[in-house]
Amino acid sequence: MQRAITGFGVDEHDDPFAWLSCGHRQHVRHQPPFVNRPWVISDEGREAMLGQTLNCVRCDALEWPDGFVVYKQTPVFTEATVPAGLLRDHATKAGVWACIRVQSGQLRYCIPSLAIEQLLGAKDLGTVLPEVLHYVSPVGRVRFVVEFYRKSPLDARSSEK
Repeated sequence: MQRAITGFGVDEHDDPFAWLSCGHRQHVRHQPPFVNRPWVISDEGREAMLGQTLNCVRCDALEWPDGFVVYKQTPVFTEATVPAGLLRDHATKAGVWACIRVQSGQLRYCIPSLAIEQLLGAKDLGTVLPEVLHYVSPVGRVRFVVEFYRKSPLDARSSEK
């Protein structure tokens, strides 16, 4: 899944990485002839790459980024009270992940662009990726909440380099 570069940093081994709009980080080494990224070497080169996209395989695997914390939760929804907007394609904002938690019953969770359709029950969690269209549909009686996550303010300050 293509994600925009929002910043840069170096890891504990002084290897450069890009921060992506989803909250993941991805190494961006320049190691010719295997990897040719001369723009990594200079501040100007990295600056020019802000906003460009890289493929985030961690998003493809529905893998949560490190350092994200819950900041909001919906009320309990049922098959009768689920907002109409959740029943059709919608997405969270950049950098906002969500978790669908079914308390009872079943909920169908679909991510059309990834060809994912899951039937969520009380033991399952639905991972909502930032900026990716998705929708839910109740399967009979259901009770569920949605928790929203973003980068911890402490983590956000330490990642701005």
